[in-house]
Amino acid sequence: MTEDVRRLFRLDNEVLAFRFTATLSDRAGASPRERLTGPALLQLWLEAVGLGVADVAPAELKRAVALREAIYRAGAAIASGARPDAADARALNAAAAAGHAKPALGDERAEWCLTKAAPVRDALGVLATDAIRVLGGPDRGRVKKCEGPGCAGLFLDSSRANNRRWCSMNTCGNKVKKARIATS
Repeated sequence: MTEDVRRLFRLDNEVLAFRFTATLSDRAGASPRERLTGPALLQLWLEAVGLGVADVAPAELKRAVALREAIYRAGAAIASGARPDAADARALNAAAAAGHAKPALGDERAEWCLTKAAPVRDALGVLATDAIRVLGGPDRGRVKKCEGPGCAGLFLDSSRANNRRWCSMNTCGNKVKKARIATS
């Protein structure tokens, strides 16, 4: 993966579905930043996370963004102690059921085998399945929204004390610490 791809997308979240929601960044800020501004960028992101597809159609980009937002809304609801909206749960369930990707062990690591007939649908199915696993699993109480200025990104708090505040120490955590130092 090139440095350009790393700069373009935030790929540091350990939860694949939450990494996908980060393709719209600065959600709580004055100007959220859409990173999936065209089909080619969705194709690039899917490749960067190991779900490479040959081509993405505009309609597939639209479905992907709708799924991303359903994942985000469901995760934000759970992070605040609420239940996800039924429409968002249906969207996740439908996307997961529509995908036909199969996990495989290749080159000593897990990878996803997508069908040739509908690889984007399969990739979206993987993302929805990952969201369902996290949002409906035993760690759902550890789903949080980042407290970083303007961020509101989702993350899974894996800290022992369950007191993590930022989606990433390298980005939001450092911003907060630098701001504290500047005002001291």
